Amino acid sequence: MIGDRWGVTDDEVARRYPCDELVPVPVLQAWRGVTVHSTPDGLWPWVAQIRLAPYSYDWIDNLGRRSPRQLRALPEPTAGQHFTASGNRPLGRILSVSTAEQLTGGIMGAVMSYVLVPNGDSTRLLLKIVMVKGRWLAPLISVGDLVMARRQLLNLKRLAEQPTAASA
Repeated sequence: MIGDRWGVTDDEVARRYPCDELVPVPVLQAWRGVTVHSTPDGLWPWVAQIRLAPYSYDWIDNLGRRSPRQLRALPEPTAGQHFTASGNRPLGRILSVSTAEQLTGGIMGAVMSYVLVPNGDSTRLLLKIVMVKGRWLAPLISVGDLVMARRQLLNLKRLAEQPTAASA
């Protein structure tokens, strides 16, 4: 499908993700990935902070509000909490979480897993999105998500790699 892969290897596409257990027969599967020059422990707080804002194109998906550029003192995410927010409005639900390893949530008919894979001095931040409904919309969603998810992962990378990320 057009737009179903960005920044991932064939091995990363073939691996199992937590969302695969929740949506065994999806109509849409899309994978995204980026290398972050940080440990999983250094990257995790930024991934967990997706609960506050989408970290993508804020003028589109956060009603013009800027996603936080400093870490907030948030408790660890737990299943059942809201997954993200747009314009300070909670959206979706966290479906499963394993600290510094994965965060899986459901929003607007999609289930997505953010997976942190240690890779020497860096971390691979992988994202897989699956949907069970909307077969005719899947190609449009895949391309639209590619644009938004790419921006999100690059923003999380930049924030986790900034020299003050650990002390912010």
